[in-house]
Amino acid sequence: MRTDTPQPIRLADYRPFPFAIETTRLVFELHPTQTRVKAELSVRRTGDQREALVLNGERLKLLSIAIDGQALSANQYAIDPEHLTIHDVPDQFVLTTEVEIDPSSNKALMGLYMSGGRFCTQCEAEGFRTITYFPDRPDVLSRYSVRIEADRAFTHLLSNGNLVDSGALGDDRFFAEWTDPFPKPCYLFALVAGHLDVLADKFVTMSGREVALRVFVDPGQASRAAYALDSLKRAMKWDEDTFGREYDLDLFMIVAVRDFNFGAMENKGLNIFNSSLLLADPQTATDLDYERIEAVVAHEYFHNWTGNRITCRDWFQLCLKEGFTVFRDQSFSADMRDAAVQRIKEVRALRARQFAEDAGPLAHPVRPSSYLKIDNFYTATIYEKGSEIIRMLKTILGADAFRKGCDLYFQRHDGEATTVEAFIACFAEASGRDLTDFFGWYEQAGTPSVTLESAYNAEGRAVTLTLSQTTAPTPGQPTKRAVPIPVAIGLLSSSGEVLRDTEVVLLDKATTTVRWENVASEPVVSALRGFSAPVNLTTDARSADRYVLFASDPDLFNRWEAGQTLARQLILARASGAPDEVGEERYAEALGQALIDDAAEPAFKALLLALPTEPDLALASEPADPAALHDARGLLRTRIAVHLGDLLRRLHGEMQSGGEFSPSAQAAGRRALRNACADVLSADPSAENLARLVGHYTAGGNMTDQIGALHALVVSGDDQRDIALTNFHGAWRKEPLVLDKWFAVQAQDPSDGALQRVIALTTHPDFEPTNPNRLRALVSTFANYNPARFHDPSGAGYRFLADQILAVDAFNPMTAARMIEPLGGWRRYKPELGQLMREQLERITAHPDLSKNVLELATKALG
Repeated sequence: MRTDTPQPIRLADYRPFPFAIETTRLVFELHPTQTRVKAELSVRRTGDQREALVLNGERLKLLSIAIDGQALSANQYAIDPEHLTIHDVPDQFVLTTEVEIDPSSNKALMGLYMSGGRFCTQCEAEGFRTITYFPDRPDVLSRYSVRIEADRAFTHLLSNGNLVDSGALGDDRFFAEWTDPFPKPCYLFALVAGHLDVLADKFVTMSGREVALRVFVDPGQASRAAYALDSLKRAMKWDEDTFGREYDLDLFMIVAVRDFNFGAMENKGLNIFNSSLLLADPQTATDLDYERIEAVVAHEYFHNWTGNRITCRDWFQLCLKEGFTVFRDQSFSADMRDAAVQRIKEVRALRARQFAEDAGPLAHPVRPSSYLKIDNFYTATIYEKGSEIIRMLKTILGADAFRKGCDLYFQRHDGEATTVEAFIACFAEASGRDLTDFFGWYEQAGTPSVTLESAYNAEGRAVTLTLSQTTAPTPGQPTKRAVPIPVAIGLLSSSGEVLRDTEVVLLDKATTTVRWENVASEPVVSALRGFSAPVNLTTDARSADRYVLFASDPDLFNRWEAGQTLARQLILARASGAPDEVGEERYAEALGQALIDDAAEPAFKALLLALPTEPDLALASEPADPAALHDARGLLRTRIAVHLGDLLRRLHGEMQSGGEFSPSAQAAGRRALRNACADVLSADPSAENLARLVGHYTAGGNMTDQIGALHALVVSGDDQRDIALTNFHGAWRKEPLVLDKWFAVQAQDPSDGALQRVIALTTHPDFEPTNPNRLRALVSTFANYNPARFHDPSGAGYRFLADQILAVDAFNPMTAARMIEPLGGWRRYKPELGQLMREQLERITAHPDLSKNVLELATKALG
């Protein structure tokens, strides 16, 4: 049993570290099981009090310790499992420590560990303390020099900054010296040592400097990094053009590793990437992989200014770097691809992850006020909602004032560890606006609900719009205040003509009323265009109005949204026992009209074909009955497949692409529509449709088409799926990233017996529970994206997930904690299901050796 009660870290308790670490010198003697790390810290007292020096350190074997070259005796310092405390230190001194660590046994993948026979690091958020003794907090900035010594088998020895020296150490070993000229927090430290291939290029900055670009990958994989390298160059140019930000070092490096808890890490000058987000070619990567690589490469590069040059004062300010950088990478993706399509994809992801988070016991503000483990707050709220806040800020201020605020922020806080308050103050000063109330978006959890009512005065030719906002209580925040919500609104006629172009109404109190004159006829209101704020919107629109928007709205987001709302209403009606079959036929007919609109891009049509997901439907029905929602959604899919069968088959054939593969947005859009047609046709598994799906799979000349057809065959429930799965595994079993897709597609199998097959797959020879990619592909995909089987009435799905969480927690608490979320929504489901979910959470919290990571989230999930 746990005998300690972990104490939360609180924002209110923040105080500066009483010492500055002006320079940090690290020497690594790399060895798989006995790496030695020598650290020389130039320390200067900054506080007035004669405080002890307290450094973080975990799982370190201390070999020596000295101040100004004099070894310390045992009574001059104290060590506990998490700290090194030196009681009496001078005001300025050099502290030298040497420790020994075992990278090969580090399965938590934090600090220095081994992946595929190579050394690599992950220090965000608190991994540096497992490498050496140091004040492991983001407000301690230091200039680093690093010496790495290793066997010659590790052909590349990499760290942050610039390579200043390298050479031989006898016949068997060699060294490399790196210096980073920019002060940084220790979470941005990075080291990689291994036998790697390199893809090289260069970039000339807007001031004419030449930057060497290097991407390091597994031997033989260099060609698969070409798209990532191209994305990097485009991101560097875009950041110069859009934000005026130029890269500051002479070298920028990226390394791909297979074993990684995160997607990627922005370490200064040496980004480390999960290989799934770096390597791509048409045979092994889908269009979604290409999109994600482009976005994540840009995201980590953009961190050079929003996260590295300007970093967080403390971890409560995490959204300061992550929310702002997500906004920047989303803006980049919108410029690289179809902006409306990208926006729809962003909102789908936001609602699936962040809205669900806000609606449950794990809800927290974008800037939380306390935590046990900061690892648990790398959430959709911090990232995606944080981005939406920046987007609203730009909408409210306008593009010019927003850019002025960004410029002021970069100028004023360069080289600092700062706060959200300082960030917002720059925009207030640059725009001349009072943004005090806007800060409520950072301090309050929960998704605001906005209602809109319209009234038309035909005699006066005027429309009155009344908007109101409320936010439901969330854990620890029973009452909420109004926040500024920009609501973009346009008006259409009943025939779809534009009556009034988009205007932004700022709902900055509980209720706001606006009156618009010279409106020629009773309008159809198109509200929250472009999803101008992360809110749930309810309007008094009639069903007929939604069909007008679905057919004619020039704002493509709202056109898509109207279709989603119509489909959601039909599915929920059927799930509640009141099906509207006439409405279902009408919806299918309207969808067909949208699919033959020549003005619409294939990528947009593919999005129209995708019905609301079952988790999305569960958020809209309380208590949720997963089985009823699954059946109702499936029946609407079948109705569409039958009603539009000829059209879907025609589009499926027309979208078949010949010739050389292109990752362009246009080509990807055609493949997306073809796969969307295949997915819907799988709901009507006639002989004709199954033959088409099998042909789609066997003729697939790229991974996008192959995995799209494989998924359609799996959800069809036909025996052809087993043949295709066996074929796919045989073709790709030696490609780890592709094999992840094989596990994931089976985890989404909605047929009877799927849970038993998923459990059996955990004993498959290719299942690697210590690899986060493989674990997420099977276990997390099942729990998050197969609700019909995860919510098995017996509770077996919940027990399976709890078993996996407890097993993984023994060696990788961060990954285990991220698997808690599917159990956290137990209140939203039927009482008999909710009770079974709660029992598994109680079982988890009762485990005697639970990590802080899992304990915090499981306890919060219980409420």
